[in-house]
Formats: sequence, structure tokens, C-alpha cells
Amino acid sequence: QVHLVESGGGLVQAGGSLRLSCAASGSIFSMSTMAWYRQAPGKQREWVADITNSGRTNYAESVKGRFTISRDNYKNTVYLQMNSLKPEDTGAYSCNARYLSGANYWGQGTQVTVSS
Repeated sequence: QVHLVESGGGLVQAGGSLRLSCAASGSIFSMSTMAWYRQAPGKQREWVADITNSGRTNYAESVKGRFTISRDNYKNTVYLQMNSLKPEDTGAYSCNARYLSGANYWGQGTQVTVSS
């Protein structure tokens, strides 16, 4: 079992920055692929970025060049640095941990609101 807790969300003006954190406990964090997803009001949840256990990263086109995902396996934490934020980045951001076994875990989410 894996327990994920996100933090770092808030209200920011367009063009600003936020750094999200997701702390994991309960399993071998270093063996997981970690991802960030977001869900805007009235829309489906969408994938934002992920990072493999070897550190390879992938980004959605909408955030490429503005967001950076990273992980600290000693702190069992994954981060999402968000720069040049836009109003369309508003949403509930959740982190996800998935393992080769097929196990999949979600955090409760943290709200990000970008004002224009």
C-alpha cells in the first residue's frame, strides 16, 4: 500500500510560479513511475507529466517548457515546478504512483488556481 500526500497548491497570478510536492510512504518509492495529473472544473482528468524510476521525464504538450517534474528518492517525494502559469492551468493536481506489478495509487490532490 502507498499513501500519497500532495502540497504546494494555491492562488497565483498568470505568469507566476508554484511548486507542488507529493510525499509518498508505504512502499518502495524508488521503484515507481510517478506522475502528475490535473482536472479542471467540468473536464476530464488529464495527464501532465511523469518521471520513471530511472529519471526519464515526459510532458504533455500544453506544459512542455514551463513545467518540470523531478523526484528525490531519499525523501520519497516527487515535485512539479510550474512556471509561466496560465489561467488554463487551473485545476486539482493529483500525483500518481504506478508499479510494474500494475499497482496504481493516487493522492487526494491539491488545488491550483491561476488568475488572469
